[in-house]
Amino acid sequence: MNSIKILWVDDEIDLLKPHILFLEKKNYAVTTCNNGRDAVDLFSEENFDIVFLDENMPGMSGLETLAEIKEKKSSIPVIMITKSEEEYIMEEAIGSKIADYLIKPVNPNQILLSLKKNLDHSRLVSEKTTLDYQKEFRKIAMDMAMVNSYEDWVELYKKLLFWEIELENINDLNLIEILESQKVEANVQFGKFIERNYEDWFETPVRQGSNDTKSEARSKGEQTINKPIQSHTLFRELVVPEIVKKEKPILFVVIDNLRYDQWKAIESVVNNHYKLEKEVPYFSILPTATQYARNAIFSGLLPIDMEKQFPQYWKNDVDEGGKNLYEAEFLAAHLKRLGLNIKNDYFKITNFSGGKKLAENFKALKEHDLVTVVYNFVDMLSHAKTEMDVVKELASDDKAYRSLTLSWFKNSPLLEIIQQAQRLGFKLIITTDHGTINVKNPSKVIGDKNTSLNLRYKTGRSLTYEDKDVYAVKDPKKIGLPTINMSSSYIFAKNDLFLAYVNNYNHYVSYYRNTYQHGGISLEEMIVPFLMFNPK
Repeated sequence: MNSIKILWVDDEIDLLKPHILFLEKKNYAVTTCNNGRDAVDLFSEENFDIVFLDENMPGMSGLETLAEIKEKKSSIPVIMITKSEEEYIMEEAIGSKIADYLIKPVNPNQILLSLKKNLDHSRLVSEKTTLDYQKEFRKIAMDMAMVNSYEDWVELYKKLLFWEIELENINDLNLIEILESQKVEANVQFGKFIERNYEDWFETPVRQGSNDTKSEARSKGEQTINKPIQSHTLFRELVVPEIVKKEKPILFVVIDNLRYDQWKAIESVVNNHYKLEKEVPYFSILPTATQYARNAIFSGLLPIDMEKQFPQYWKNDVDEGGKNLYEAEFLAAHLKRLGLNIKNDYFKITNFSGGKKLAENFKALKEHDLVTVVYNFVDMLSHAKTEMDVVKELASDDKAYRSLTLSWFKNSPLLEIIQQAQRLGFKLIITTDHGTINVKNPSKVIGDKNTSLNLRYKTGRSLTYEDKDVYAVKDPKKIGLPTINMSSSYIFAKNDLFLAYVNNYNHYVSYYRNTYQHGGISLEEMIVPFLMFNPK
């Protein structure tokens, strides 16, 4: 193994001989220099791994030397060493992107610690992460066997996501494969949990956390059911209480298709402008598709009730035309039904210019009580991955998908809108309608010409399918869904499966495998974030 090469620059370098001998015994190669000009020349001629730089030197100062070194090779870490604790020197050094800052007199262990922190940091973090996950692996497996409530599933999913993001920065393929297998097993068990419990969530309006207490519910002869907040109850339970407070205007952002891990990827950017006040993971209704889940958010109704009460707005799967054209009207009717006479506006952003226009004009909305923005980028990204080879390359797996989401967000008009809202004192709410899953394996299905086309769910008559691969609902009204005709049923794909027609099967499978789809049952599609922030 080659020695780490250190350049140490100090006008009193002879006094540092004991430190240098200490480092050489630890197998570090140290080149010394007593002035800034020679240091810059040496730095240009040789490849050093790190530089120790005295701040207070005659002639060319430490800060001047730092500037020239950084200009030549900005990635090499520089540790500034000085007698002075004056704040402006620290600020200038930190502003020049030093790796560390030590005050004289330094002892050998301080030097060693700084070296390890800056040169071995990735390796040390990797080793600790590996060890921590190995300890956690057995606990996750045990937790999975014990899960029996929606709250347990939320916690388990968040734990799996935490480790997925932790492990993505270390190149241990074995650990990543183990975690992937745990995610697959978790989705198998989650599918069974949804099959057993989902219908019950629609039996009674009383929910833990509702205005009725359990005893009040029992006195009314109602049974309390432990069920999560879902798409159709989200606005009433989480947004309305904030509107009623009238403390601040509210920017309510619904980013289509935003999975929990994608939120984690952009969280730090939002945190630059807003402070998180509340995080509530909620459950998207089935199908986890935009026309069902997002319309349910804005209408506060289940799809079966939307069809009955608003036939002019609702379209079934096989109907011609756009399925999400009336979200503003659904929201207006919902606010009216709740008796909320507020100043509000609704915007749907489907392209860059639309987002830019809203960002430029956002100040005009400062007197509003509620500004609702639906932002469609992530949905477009998932569809583009299916249809465009270049995006398939860029978003080849979940790690790349997160990275692409972060890159988009940092450069998007949505971030500008959020920044404008922060400056104007808006409370910020970010949520989504559903997530997506990277589908890997086909499951054969047969249906007539009126069967819906979605890859993760189907509705229609005379469906033939693999029982083990789907959650089949023969009576859709039991889960709040309308039917195209009397004998229509729904099937929802579980795990990472996609529903492929027997006709032209091989072409279908090769085209859609490893694409991001939604509509079915998975942790990624159903458990999604609701986040509330106050401006910093």
